[in-house]
Amino acid sequence: MKRFEEQVALVTGAARGIGLAIAARLLAEGGHVFLADVDGDEAQRAIDRLPAGDATRATAVTLDITDQSACQRTLASIDEEHGRLDVLVNNAAIHDLSPIGDLTIEHFRKVTRVNLDGALVCTLAALPLMERSGGRILMTASIMGLVGSPDSLPYSTAKGGIVNMVRALACDLAPRGITVNAIAPGAIDTRMARLPDGSHEHDTEYFRTVYLKYRKIPLGRTGFPEDLAGPAAFLVSSDAAYITGQILAVDGGITANF
Repeated sequence: MKRFEEQVALVTGAARGIGLAIAARLLAEGGHVFLADVDGDEAQRAIDRLPAGDATRATAVTLDITDQSACQRTLASIDEEHGRLDVLVNNAAIHDLSPIGDLTIEHFRKVTRVNLDGALVCTLAALPLMERSGGRILMTASIMGLVGSPDSLPYSTAKGGIVNMVRALACDLAPRGITVNAIAPGAIDTRMARLPDGSHEHDTEYFRTVYLKYRKIPLGRTGFPEDLAGPAAFLVSSDAAYITGQILAVDGGITANF
């Protein structure tokens, strides 16, 4: 299918992981995609590894999503080159584990500034261009924004904010023909699954026993970035034209399990 032919998309946090998988899917379906990341060089290296036909429609952008002026410049560049923006995927975020005894308000604000404020900064910068002909906004939330877990106060608060930001924005932007939805990943094998000591969360005895052997994840496996690409592409496609304000958990069933 080529659902995104002649369409233009901006994906943040697209140098690797979920963001890259979504960008690759949009490119594979014919879109022109700007891969934005604070590490623009890595975004370009990711493009260099894409199939040649898709890479010709991909552009790497160095972008700090907390910088309002930088976001506005990026959108102005997209406007100058294409005159439109059909899809915005607010995916960029930083992972965090913060034991409550070590948490400072400064660290809390750092995490929420990137993971919550950054999505709004990009959205506000994109609105003047998107509202010309309508469009689709997708946020990457998290199941940690739907339920509580230890050592996650800044991250979970930010992702919980994304969940309700989606609902509020959906109401505000519907009259402009713009839909707003989110995917909420579960245990996905990305760089964020690395623990502070460098080990992989999914390799721990606890995870392999509770989540896999005893199926806290009902599907019995961890997810991969590509598992998010299909649901994301659906929500920003015309197939989802009558869906807005929704949070789709892509988690192998974790949130369905008691």
